[in-house]
Amino acid sequence: MARSWAFAPATYLLVGINCLVFLAMVFSHVSIFNPTPDQLVHWGANVPVNVLLGGEWWRVVTAMFVHVGIIHLATNMWCLWNLGLLGEPLIGPFGLFAAYILSGAAGNLLSIGVNTWNGHWGSAGAGASGAVFGIAGVLIVLLKSPRLPIPAKDLAGLRKSVIYFAVLNFVIGFGSGQFNLGVNIDNMAHLGGLLGGVLFALPMVPLLGSPKKLFVLRRRVAVGLVSGVLVLFGFFLSNFYPASYFLDR
Repeated sequence: MARSWAFAPATYLLVGINCLVFLAMVFSHVSIFNPTPDQLVHWGANVPVNVLLGGEWWRVVTAMFVHVGIIHLATNMWCLWNLGLLGEPLIGPFGLFAAYILSGAAGNLLSIGVNTWNGHWGSAGAGASGAVFGIAGVLIVLLKSPRLPIPAKDLAGLRKSVIYFAVLNFVIGFGSGQFNLGVNIDNMAHLGGLLGGVLFALPMVPLLGSPKKLFVLRRRVAVGLVSGVLVLFGFFLSNFYPASYFLDR
């Protein structure tokens, strides 16, 4: 029996939102291959000084839907599509959407903290990769669950593939920074997203093979836990980097 679009509605929705934002940028005369930093900031990119000094905390969310050219969009959407189709049956549509938003926010907050510490508080960060790493973190945890009605060998293979994906992209990100390859990859956003995804998955049980009431309860705990940690981390950043930190420089 063919699966309908509703098999993974959150994955399709997230890919659709990212593509629509990019189309809106292009129709507003933003370069399809090389948007300027000012254009990215206008469309909601994550800029530490704007967030911490200007109070534009909404950028922590909007930045995960803004991309630096069509190649950046295509690679992120390919990863989101594949990981989303694998993860959505395990955590449900709401769970996948929540994991994307919360882990993407975790990645952007960590990026703000580290970039500000390194003096790059004016740099614009954008892209879904932190959120994609978050979904990978969810999969790394939940594919280990003994509740899943899937042969252990198959699960191990899937889990290894996700781990290899994360490791390979961390290595690529590290190499781009060390060898000046002309591509700016924010590994801190990747790391923050991965950690956010792991934290989101720790209280959960997979939807497949678990009683629905237990799954829903654990999902609520996961959303509340990660949301609370993000609020506390944001509060920490705003106090660690007060307005005087920027105005004195």
